This record gives sequence, C-alpha cells and structure tokens, in this order.
Amino acid sequence: RPALARGALRAPKGADPVSKTVHQDCEKPVDLDSELGPVNMEVVEDFVLPVQPRNLFDKIAIGFFSSVCFISFILLTIIICAATFFRYIVQGDLYGYEEWVKLLAFWLYFSGAAWGAYNGSHVSADLVQSYVPDGFIKRFLVFLRHLVTTAVTLLFVYYGYEFFMFGFLGPLGTGVAVPKTTIWRIPLWVSYLAIFTGLVFMGYYFATDLIKSAIDLV
Repeated sequence: RPALARGALRAPKGADPVSKTVHQDCEKPVDLDSELGPVNMEVVEDFVLPVQPRNLFDKIAIGFFSSVCFISFILLTIIICAATFFRYIVQGDLYGYEEWVKLLAFWLYFSGAAWGAYNGSHVSADLVQSYVPDGFIKRFLVFLRHLVTTAVTLLFVYYGYEFFMFGFLGPLGTGVAVPKTTIWRIPLWVSYLAIFTGLVFMGYYFATDLIKSAIDLV
C-alpha cells in the first residue's frame, strides 16, 4: 500500500469519522472551525419540487407531456448524434434531418412549458416574494402577476389556434394545398399542434393559479 504524500490529510487510527478535527501527518491536529470558520452542516437551496398530479385529468395530461418530453429528448439526441457522425466521420449527409429536429423540438419545448406551468417552475425574477412582507399588498401583487400572466397566455392561445388552423386547412381554409416540409413532406400543422396544445394547457394551469390567488386575496 503506497504511503501518503507529506501534507496529505489523514486521521489517526480509531478517530471519530464525523469529528471536525483532522490530523495532518499525525503530527498536529487542525481544527476546521478555527481554520475555516464555523462549519455549516445544513445547506438549504431554493428550488421547486415537482408537484404530483392529484386528479385523473392532471395525471393524464402531465403523464402525456412528461412522456412526450422524454421521447422527444431521446429522439433528438439520437438524430443530432447521427447527423454529426454522418457529417464528420462518414463525410456524408443525413438527408432532411433538420425537419425532424424542428418537429421534435416544438413538441419538447411546448410540452415542457405546459409541464412547467403545472409545477410552477417557469423561470421568473419574482421580487414580490423576496422583498414584500406578508400581507394584503403581497397577496394583491401575486394576484396581479397571475392575472397578467393568464391574460397574455390566453392571447397567445388565440394566435396559436389561428396558427394551427392555417396549417391544418391551408391558406385557402379549404384543406387544399396544406403546407408541408420540403423533403419529407411532413404537414406543418403537426408542429403547430404542439404550440397550440402547450399554450392551451399553460393557460389552464395559469388560470388555476389565478383562481387560487384570488381566493387568497379574499
């Protein structure tokens, strides 16, 4: 067994493994509190835990979105790795892979957005929670934030619906000349459906938060 280098930290035989006193070369004990300051044994991080669905509707919706996120992520990884292999190793081209990447990316992003709306884990710079003391003013500002968020999301739901119907019925609105991708001829409404579906569920869960904040306000 090789000897430890001089200066390496080691504890004498029989020492308490959780002791904060560390012996250096078994010569001089080093007190971590005096050398490094008080040791804080508990680290608390501010993060959002995933919320488990409680009713059947949420179980189906969140189960669907989480499955879509997982499958899209795996397929995107495989396609991008394959495209990289073909381009730089085989010196060839993976024909039309960009169309599948865009399709899967739309479903991944907007399924994740709907899932994040349910969990309340969207990125935000919420100064209200940090600086405003508890009370009516804080509850009102939280309600106002949910109101604006829901209103903007519902506006995008409307545009998402128009976007989806344009791709589904075509520019003439008759189902003729439906726009498709150039190479694989994938109907564009398949990607637009991801946008509309994600926005609908985002609006639903944001509206749920709005109702809860309104109840807390009253």
